[in-house]
Amino acid sequence: MTTTTLEIGSPAPDFNLPAVDGNIYSLYSFKDSEALVVIFNCNHCPYVQAYENRIIELQKEYKDKGVSIVAVNANDTTNYPDDSFDKMIERAKKKRFNFPYLRDEEQITASAFGATHTPEVFLFNKERKLVYHGKIDDNWQEPEKVRNQYLKNAIDELLKGKEISVPETYSIGCTIKWKV
Repeated sequence: MTTTTLEIGSPAPDFNLPAVDGNIYSLYSFKDSEALVVIFNCNHCPYVQAYENRIIELQKEYKDKGVSIVAVNANDTTNYPDDSFDKMIERAKKKRFNFPYLRDEEQITASAFGATHTPEVFLFNKERKLVYHGKIDDNWQEPEKVRNQYLKNAIDELLKGKEISVPETYSIGCTIKWKV
């Protein structure tokens, strides 16, 4: 599937997706949040697995500051059964996700965002305009060697009313597994 990635300043595409907690989430579900982080995620990708604890820590750190994180899994489950909804539920429980983990079965949301990788980050301001797109930080394998925390820095700048100094980085990780 070919997609066009959202440009900085673009409005957040709406979505209406089921989550592993039994709820349905849309953009409106986060209407009171100062910032919304949408991360395209999955279960099987080693890059995603390496970042799970960091995503959990980010939500812990920023929840009381009005930042919501939501993860979206759009991978094809026919060829990647580890990304099925049941397996998502298991993974979220095992890792104790503190953010909604949504299933984009029809891949409409991933396509609307122009997402290509897992994990791939989209940070939106209060008006739901894209202010940062890319990766979480500069070292997926060794958290202790991270020098640039791109997402965290962008959130901090956003909350302080500053312009985002690095609004885009290239995404790394596994490619989204599109249905054939």
